[in-house]
Amino acid sequence: MVNFGQILTAMITPFNQQGQVDYGVAEQLAVHLVDHGSDTLVVCGTTGESPTLSWSEEYELFQVVQKAVAGKAKVMAGTGSNSTQEAIAATQKASQLGLDGSLQVVPYYNKPPQEGLYRHFRAIAEAAPDLPMMLYNVPGRTSQSLQPETVARLAEIPNIVAIKEASGSIDQASQIRCLTPSDFALYSGDDSLTLPLLAVGAQGVVSVASHLVGQQLQTMVQAFLAGQVQQATQIHLQLFPLFKSLFLTTNPIPVKTALQLQGWSVGSLRSPLCEPSPDLVQNLQVVLQQLSLL
Repeated sequence: MVNFGQILTAMITPFNQQGQVDYGVAEQLAVHLVDHGSDTLVVCGTTGESPTLSWSEEYELFQVVQKAVAGKAKVMAGTGSNSTQEAIAATQKASQLGLDGSLQVVPYYNKPPQEGLYRHFRAIAEAAPDLPMMLYNVPGRTSQSLQPETVARLAEIPNIVAIKEASGSIDQASQIRCLTPSDFALYSGDDSLTLPLLAVGAQGVVSVASHLVGQQLQTMVQAFLAGQVQQATQIHLQLFPLFKSLFLTTNPIPVKTALQLQGWSVGSLRSPLCEPSPDLVQNLQVVLQQLSLL
C-alpha cells in the first residue's frame, strides 16, 4: 500500500517580478512546508496555477521540489488534463523522473460521461503502471463529478490508490468509503471538511491551509486518529476562520496573499487570476493576527 501520509500540501507556484517561475523560492518553500507538517507536496495542481504553467515549467518544478525534499517527504505531480493523450505523456514523464505519485483531475470543459471518465483514468494508469495515481474530483471547477460507483471501478486498477474528494459532499465521500477497499485512501479536498471526513473514513487532507498551519493540521489529524476527538474538534474550530478566509475568492489568490503578508516572496498571480481586493487583504491580516501567524 502506498502511504502519502495525512497532510498533503497543494503547493503554490512562486513567481518572480518578471512573472517567471521562481525555482529558488519554490525550493525554500518546499523545505519549509515539510519542516512544518507536510507529508507530501502536490506540485502543479490547482493551487499551483497549473492551467497557466507550461509543461516545461512543470517538469522543472517537479525536479526542483523533488531534490529539495528528497528523503523527507513524497512529491506528487499534477499531471492531469482534459486531453487523455496529454495526461498520459505528462504522467509518463513524471514516472521517468522518479516522482512518488500523480494527481489526475476530472477532465474539465469537455464534460465526459462516467464511462468516458473511467476510460480516461484507466488509460493513464495503464500507461504509467509504476506510478501511484490519486484521482481528483472537484466538480466546482470541472463541471462534472466523478461518481462513487466510477471511483469503485477505478479503485480495482492496481496503481489507482487514492482520491482527493472536493465535491463538498459528506454523503459522496461516505459512499466512496462504502464502495472502495480499506486500502484505497480517501482525502478531503477541502480544509474545512477535513475533520468531518475523517469521521467517515478519510485518511487526511490535500490542503491549502497547510502553507500556514501545517503542523496544527497534522496535530488535529493525529489527535482524531488517536481517539482524542475533543482536541481535534478544538483545533478545527480554532482554524475554521482561516479555512473560510482562504476561499473568500478564487484559490490560490488568498493563500498567496497570506504568504506575502508573512514575508514570502511568492510573487503575483498569472492572468486571468488577479490581485486580491483591499477588503480581502484586511480580512486575511485580521485572521492571521488572531492565530499569531504574523
